[in-house]
Amino acid sequence: MPDGPIQSCRDAPILKERGQREVFCGLTSIIWLHRKMQDAFFLVVGSRTCAHLLQSAAGVMIFAEPRFGTAILEETDLAGMADAQDELDREVNRLLSRRPDIKQLFLVGSCPSEVIKLDLAKAAERLTQKFAPSVRVINFSGSGIETTFTQGEDACLAAMVPVLEQTDQRELLVVGALPDVVEGQMRGLLSALGIQNVSVLPASTVNQRVCVGENTVFALTQPFLGDTHAELERRGAQHLPAPFPFGAEGTTAWLRVIATEFGVDPALFEQVIAAPKARAEKAVSQAAAQLSGKTVFFFPDSQLEIPLARFLTRECGMRALEVGAPYIHKSLVGPDLDLMEAGPILSEGQDVDLQLDRALEARADLTVCGLGLANPLEAEGLTTKWAIELVFTPVHFYEQAGDLAGLFSRPLRRRVILRREAAE
Repeated sequence: MPDGPIQSCRDAPILKERGQREVFCGLTSIIWLHRKMQDAFFLVVGSRTCAHLLQSAAGVMIFAEPRFGTAILEETDLAGMADAQDELDREVNRLLSRRPDIKQLFLVGSCPSEVIKLDLAKAAERLTQKFAPSVRVINFSGSGIETTFTQGEDACLAAMVPVLEQTDQRELLVVGALPDVVEGQMRGLLSALGIQNVSVLPASTVNQRVCVGENTVFALTQPFLGDTHAELERRGAQHLPAPFPFGAEGTTAWLRVIATEFGVDPALFEQVIAAPKARAEKAVSQAAAQLSGKTVFFFPDSQLEIPLARFLTRECGMRALEVGAPYIHKSLVGPDLDLMEAGPILSEGQDVDLQLDRALEARADLTVCGLGLANPLEAEGLTTKWAIELVFTPVHFYEQAGDLAGLFSRPLRRRVILRREAAE
């Protein structure tokens, strides 16, 4: 390591690209949101292609009726020959009469509904008046025209913020959809630190109290929640900037920011984190043996790229060649950039042909990319990791740190095994 302070990526130049993109649309986020929000239903107003995407992403559900569906826009709707608002009302009436368990209904816009300028905000207002207070109707856009797939969650949570109950109490709001087991671990750590007034957005049910006000402080668990962050600040809440809780270092830093805000005794903090941090470091070190000294290249896909690059370079010994992200919100990922040593190319947006050229020239040991690029890059001899798996898999906080490192080490181990078999 060089003597003196290490220059971080905070003020590094950013290569901004605007061209053809290779990403999923925001409808994909419904797959994990509908599992988290147990009394919600996500009704996509879109085409048969939208329906096919959701069914393919979710798999076939045999034993339970899913909490998402598609109100199909037919050719008559697209041509303006039918009143799409009337048809939507009929679909919602049928749905709610058949599913009395639904307490939150999300009308989700798609590319087709936005192209024909279907006013889902108006529809949500009309349907809320009809079905309140038993059902809350909210709209957001899952269109992929200008967005990447994780922005579906951001749009959903941002749409929920204006209807959150007002409070003057001092509270911590943790923002971002987490698997229930991970949320339980997080709550356990915060409780052990003596932080009791904690709520999570999104909550599992509408009956779980989630409030916001000028005495609310909030911490993000996902780096793609830029619009939600802005909406919460409009409600008077204060953001706690912190590295995201990936790995032992990220989790410790995230918890420390919260602990400092709530005046937790430093000795208590160290006592609470000691055992889970040690387990995380041990688990990461086992996977890091395969990763140390290797290079990594990130295509822009999930917006997790910068925190993950921080984790891989600082905790797993990798060297990042390029870290691409669909959007770089420094107000969100700045603390992670502060920890990353300057050196990799930082790129925002995508021109896929140009980035493919750079990836093929760099020939990193591991290339993190979308599903559509993985096979072509593998055919070029590169080892790839699917970015979308990092969103669907529990990877936050101490107990998942080893699993997170393992997601990156497994493709490299697989490549070694395949090469060994080919040589025999």
